[in-house]
Amino acid sequence: MSDTAASQLHVYNSYTRSKEPFQSITPGHVGMYVCGPTVSGESHLGHARPYVTFDVLYRYLTHLGYKVRYVRNVTDAGHFEEEGRQAEDKIASKAVLEKLEPMELVTKYTNLFRWAMKQFNNVEPSIEPTATGHIVEQIEMIEKIMAEGYAYEKNGSVYFDVKKYADDFKDSNPYGKLSGRVLDDMLETTRELDGQEEKRDKADFALWKKAPPEHIMRWASPWGEGFPGWHIECSAMSSKYLGEEFDIHGGGMDLQFPHHESEIAQSSICHHGKLMARYWLHNNMITINGKKMGKSYNNVIKLTELFSGHHPLLEQAYHPMTIRFFILQSHYRSTLDFGNEALQGSEKALKRLWEAYENLQKLDAAKFGSSAGDAQLDAKVNKLVTEFAEFMNDDLNSAKVIANMFELAPIINGIKGGQIATTALSAATLTQLQLQMKVWLEDIFGLQNPSAAGATDDGKLGGVMDVLIQLRKEAKARKDYQTSDAIRNQLMTLGIQLKDEKDGTVSWSM
Repeated sequence: MSDTAASQLHVYNSYTRSKEPFQSITPGHVGMYVCGPTVSGESHLGHARPYVTFDVLYRYLTHLGYKVRYVRNVTDAGHFEEEGRQAEDKIASKAVLEKLEPMELVTKYTNLFRWAMKQFNNVEPSIEPTATGHIVEQIEMIEKIMAEGYAYEKNGSVYFDVKKYADDFKDSNPYGKLSGRVLDDMLETTRELDGQEEKRDKADFALWKKAPPEHIMRWASPWGEGFPGWHIECSAMSSKYLGEEFDIHGGGMDLQFPHHESEIAQSSICHHGKLMARYWLHNNMITINGKKMGKSYNNVIKLTELFSGHHPLLEQAYHPMTIRFFILQSHYRSTLDFGNEALQGSEKALKRLWEAYENLQKLDAAKFGSSAGDAQLDAKVNKLVTEFAEFMNDDLNSAKVIANMFELAPIINGIKGGQIATTALSAATLTQLQLQMKVWLEDIFGLQNPSAAGATDDGKLGGVMDVLIQLRKEAKARKDYQTSDAIRNQLMTLGIQLKDEKDGTVSWSM
């Protein structure tokens, strides 16, 4: 790949807060790390945007000719977070509730996450490492940080010394630069959280936590049995598979602090002051009917519920391609509000666009002349197509690319329907239009025919499930437990789990 081609792509770097020309560290190669899911539960709507966004970036970099190593981790080691008063192991807690072994639960939700990514037609990452598979690397990294004097052990737990790091690295990789936070302000506003009495400073974060007796997932370490902190896993895995310095680190905007900020600090110490990633890309957040998605709002929508329509906030089922298209219709750094009206609008828009695309593929270039009968129209089509790359090179502006496609749709339909003469465009322009629409719609944006068989079947799956749940309910009422269990067990072999709620209702998930 030439330097000219590489410099065409510009991306917004969250670390420098500026749009910069993209140039990989190793010419022709790109290393990209994206923070993956915590598999303590089923994937929800919040997982859709980052993984579709970075899938498109992966596809586009490949289209530009780069050989991309895309690493996306799976957090299956409990995901310790200092967000509450108790050090909670999400995976262990959920395993107890579902009466499953922790790794059984992890496997279940990892498989479900991968299934959902396939429904979105996401390309599989090059490497998908797990936190539990890299405990040794995490311990080694913690030992190195301690040896450099930036971490300390207290009662079997190890904490990162944020203030010492901030003082020593203020001129190279200052703490808070990525998120725009000031350390003194953080110290004043930090809540009283679990383990604060062990820390030298409120802002210090855990690299390793001593496991209490009831903690299920635990590993031996130089400091006793425990489990890794949240941030260390990504630093350890990214450096193992991409090196001390790599090109792109991606994730949702909510991960800037404390997760990515802490990753930068840890890696700077271990890698002699090097900034681990050259470009930091973050997609903006989603809202649902104008509200942040969260348990307190009772508006968390699981992906299986989205595909089946089986949720109180949904008026219908939505095809995965509708969701993917809806995400791409907005710039990845803008807030995206999910609502039935907006989703239904995207459903209709994608159908119109795909119909135009199919009409385009049916046109025969042999029936078009060597020159355009309408030079102005021919030039307009060429300009709209040429702008695809220009818009995408401007910080991945998929929304503008799709807007151009909708300008092309009536021209395509007009030629197919006979309202515009075939002689209006040259054969060369038509051939280029056919090629570029395929490349951008299918290869780069990863869209598929929304009318093809997919995950939703227009909500019919939800209807079938309602019938089966009612049949099982009736069987239980007449104490026909053999039939009731048979329905549940046979659905489970198909990857569908029934769950009896306390109020007598039954929910299901895939």
